[in-house]
Amino acid sequence: MPCKQQESAATPARYMVGLDVGSTVVKCHVYDQAAVIRGSSCRKVESLYPHPDWVELDPEVLWSQFVGVIKEAVQAGGLQMRQIAGLGISTQRGTFITWHKRTGKPFHNFISWQDRRSAELVNSWNRSFLLKVIRVIFTVLHFLTGSDRYVAPSFLTFSTRHTSMKLSWVFKNIPEAEEAAKKNNCCFGTVDTWLLYRLTKGSVYATDYSNASATGVFEPFTKCWNPTLCNLLSIPMSVFPPVKDTSFNFGSTDPDIFGVPIPIMAVVADQQSAMFGECCFHPGDVKLTMGTAGFWNVNTGEHLFASQRGLYPLIGWKIGEEVVYLTEGCMSDIGTAIKWAQGINLFTSVDETAEMAQSIVDSQGVCFVPDFQISVNDPYLCASFMGLKPSTTRNHLVRAILESVAFRNKRLYDLIVKKVHIPLQTIRADGGVSNNSFVMQMTSDLINQRIEKPTNADMSSLGAAFLAGLASGFWTDKEQLKKLRQIEAVFEPQKDLDEYKPAMDTWLQAMKHSLQW
Repeated sequence: MPCKQQESAATPARYMVGLDVGSTVVKCHVYDQAAVIRGSSCRKVESLYPHPDWVELDPEVLWSQFVGVIKEAVQAGGLQMRQIAGLGISTQRGTFITWHKRTGKPFHNFISWQDRRSAELVNSWNRSFLLKVIRVIFTVLHFLTGSDRYVAPSFLTFSTRHTSMKLSWVFKNIPEAEEAAKKNNCCFGTVDTWLLYRLTKGSVYATDYSNASATGVFEPFTKCWNPTLCNLLSIPMSVFPPVKDTSFNFGSTDPDIFGVPIPIMAVVADQQSAMFGECCFHPGDVKLTMGTAGFWNVNTGEHLFASQRGLYPLIGWKIGEEVVYLTEGCMSDIGTAIKWAQGINLFTSVDETAEMAQSIVDSQGVCFVPDFQISVNDPYLCASFMGLKPSTTRNHLVRAILESVAFRNKRLYDLIVKKVHIPLQTIRADGGVSNNSFVMQMTSDLINQRIEKPTNADMSSLGAAFLAGLASGFWTDKEQLKKLRQIEAVFEPQKDLDEYKPAMDTWLQAMKHSLQW
């Protein structure tokens, strides 16, 4: 439904639209030149669960929501479509679909990045003799050449999070897709690619470097789709789209959709988009996103760090000759766990949770373990509460959930400090959970660092708008964008790490008990 922010009569003024197609919500904001939101709209994303461990999205429903939020946001701002100077699209990563090149008909629903249908395939590969041989070969190559590009394959372990494994599953289990691929009639696309295809009625088939690098099938060192991996998993190279700059004129929407053609000036992966929206433009700048999942991203500038256990390299964005690299670590089930707790009536509104957690001195030894932890490659890890007692209340359960977020932030931050040899600069947080003062303060205490929170937590939408605005001339350069940043709150360390040590040690023990469930 439209989220009206500010009335404005239709004027010759121009505006930029930023969209964020997330895992739980599709959001659209219309920005003026001061990066002030003039109109907004949001719609809930409905995930489908046709089988255990399967997570899908209906492509037609997603398309309808996408078009709907744009129309509603423009209307909410009291604007007309002809006033929109450009469109920037940020999308969830790793969620993909395949379709017939000639007919445009999908072979299946979107397969979500959260989907685990490839678990058996993953386990089979990880136990295979062939994978052991591959690791040895690349270990030797790294030793002989010293090249960082051979580090990741030397300890390659597949995961259900990898797009490559789910795509391999598609070609093994959907005969229509396999047959079309043999005839070069199969198209693969992440959400951005498919939306571009639909917005232009099939005339544009492309992705950008940020989305491509997040699939795990794109080689960031060579900036090409990885033929070795595709051959290994029997994935035809012909299915992949061309890769374009992030801030780039991708063409215009078909006029039948919005009444007028609107230039599509940027497509970008959500975490990279949030990084850009936070103006983390310099090496050492850090972004912490706490939304459906949690992500720590470090700008490593022109230097591409090889994958480490728990961390992996990404292309942040490519604008002309500039290529900015990031190192990322992720945590699943941040917002998901909080949403689940709300669904079982632990609280009515998420706004209550910080106060509930702060109303008690500790969780009374209760620990919450989400179903996936950093540095743990275990698709069968069990989500659980441990340490429950007759005296346990809702407040203890809620505090345990929020503490688990902060504890995982601490672990991932420590890993980054250890592995990424760049002095870390400002830490900037965004995402819905960044609005929780308990999580923010506890994270600041645990890592002993200052954390900034922007006025508007929807950084993925803003980043997409910024990138589109640069491509269209709506904004001139990054220096202008920095001046548009607005900080709502700053969290400084208030407690010593030792005060949290008993609770964190208990939580780590609980996590170990949840493995291989």
